[in-house]
Amino acid sequence: MRVHVVSDVHGNADALKRAGDGADALIVLGDLLDFVDYREHDKGIMGALFGAEKVGEFARLRREGTRDETVAFSRSLWATLADPAAAVGEAILDQYATLFGALTAPTYATPGNVDDPSLWPEFAGDGIQVLDGEVAEFGGLRFGFVGGALLPPNVVPRRNGFWRPYLRTREEYDVAVGALENVDVLCTHIPPAVPELTYDVVARRSEIGSAALVDLVREQQPRWSVFGHVHQPLTARTRLGRTECRNVGHFKETAQPYVLRW
Repeated sequence: MRVHVVSDVHGNADALKRAGDGADALIVLGDLLDFVDYREHDKGIMGALFGAEKVGEFARLRREGTRDETVAFSRSLWATLADPAAAVGEAILDQYATLFGALTAPTYATPGNVDDPSLWPEFAGDGIQVLDGEVAEFGGLRFGFVGGALLPPNVVPRRNGFWRPYLRTREEYDVAVGALENVDVLCTHIPPAVPELTYDVVARRSEIGSAALVDLVREQQPRWSVFGHVHQPLTARTRLGRTECRNVGHFKETAQPYVLRW
């Protein structure tokens, strides 16, 4: 069996069309949407709505500013739109139509934090199976999937915002992890809470990993734990016991899937 794994697609539909070539199945670990393009500031949803200069300043604040500065600047941008929810909603639907239309191989997918999982059933046609807190069996192995990312401590999500990332409380996330039993391949958007896997060397900060994923790996010892989310990790791989933990890469930039063979 040969399975290709991608994560952090962020709008790269052209590469996604080729991601399953030569594979028995394609696994997508989320972040299909290109919301903020940190390299090409005129791209993505924010680039289309606000232009490259404004997005460049937002990106600078994300790198160098405080959270309060970043939030204040973001709010000032959205306040310039008459109906930000409608603008964002239309852009998301357009991107999903293109991205789901690019999936050609039998696909198993779980959403990332830069996704709206409530919309996925509308776009996931034949040959695309969406899983979150669930197990799929193929090629003689059990693949367990958990989507989304963890809310930062002491942060309460806005329920009435025009865009809400797929961020989960630790309790909710742990319940989804706990639903996975006897997995051979652990497929998640975020990494286990291992410092060298969660630290981004370009952003110069640690993303939030999951302690529950570490516990699952230590208890069930799957062959692989595959994930994305951290675009420039301190290390792309490590081992926990017999489990190979692997960041499959920032697919938007690499355009290359990670390959599992057995």
